[in-house]
Amino acid sequence: MTKADFLEQWHAHLLDGRRRSPHTVRAYVAAAARLLDRYEPCSWREVSRIDAKNLRSHLAARRSDGLSNTSTARELSALKGFIGFAGKQCGMEGATAPRMRGPRVKKGIPRPVTPDEAMALADEVAEPTSWTGIRDRAVLFLLYGSGLRISEALSLTGHEFPLGAVLRVTGKGGKQRVVPILPVVSEAVEAYVAACPYPLTQDGPLFRGERGGALSQGMVQKAVARARKMVGLPDTATPHALRHSFATHLLGEGADLRSLQELLGHASLASTQIYTKVDAAKLLETFRMAHPRERRD
Repeated sequence: MTKADFLEQWHAHLLDGRRRSPHTVRAYVAAAARLLDRYEPCSWREVSRIDAKNLRSHLAARRSDGLSNTSTARELSALKGFIGFAGKQCGMEGATAPRMRGPRVKKGIPRPVTPDEAMALADEVAEPTSWTGIRDRAVLFLLYGSGLRISEALSLTGHEFPLGAVLRVTGKGGKQRVVPILPVVSEAVEAYVAACPYPLTQDGPLFRGERGGALSQGMVQKAVARARKMVGLPDTATPHALRHSFATHLLGEGADLRSLQELLGHASLASTQIYTKVDAAKLLETFRMAHPRERRD
């Protein structure tokens, strides 16, 4: 088998069999390609024989190139999946990847923006003379107003328009959920559709790029990067930070974790619980600013 054969089957398994996101598929295929370049196996059986010692050697070389703990842990997860897949491809029942622990990764606390900052960011991207600015504003409203991932917002088609009071979206792993649509979000999307020079079709993308194709995540990220400089926000004010804001603001208003988990589309409650740390951090900061024994006048 050639390297291309291995990667083609691995790609198909991730995309169709596991229904991984395009971003995850690209990262996992790239990790497998690097492993194949190092050991040059000729069959799935040879791939399945790559053991923990081999993996440690490979990852040590990657670490010497400056790979962080987080990236190393992600790459190890990808390679263990690839080796386990190789075992199943050559008929090994109950095939498992080498047992090996990755580096410890400290989970960071999400850094949301405040409601005023979110609105300032959305307003800044909305250049009044450009339909693309109106488009970017509508995308950001979906992230902040409904908690969508940027990939979920950009995967919407003309079939979803006009937006109703709720929207059914398909998230990671093909999991569907229903999210609320505020009137202000509907109005932002309607303004974009009215300004967009390209016809809206049932099967075509709702959000289009300047040449009429599907809008890419990179274009939205660049627009937000320009806007945050204009309004004086830090680099952490990314499109995804608006989803964090949606979560933390709801939690601060009394939403329970289970409901928040459903709205965000998290497979595990543990993923949602990180927002309690954000809320606690904010509470501590408020305490330090307000308590008479903590103030430093």
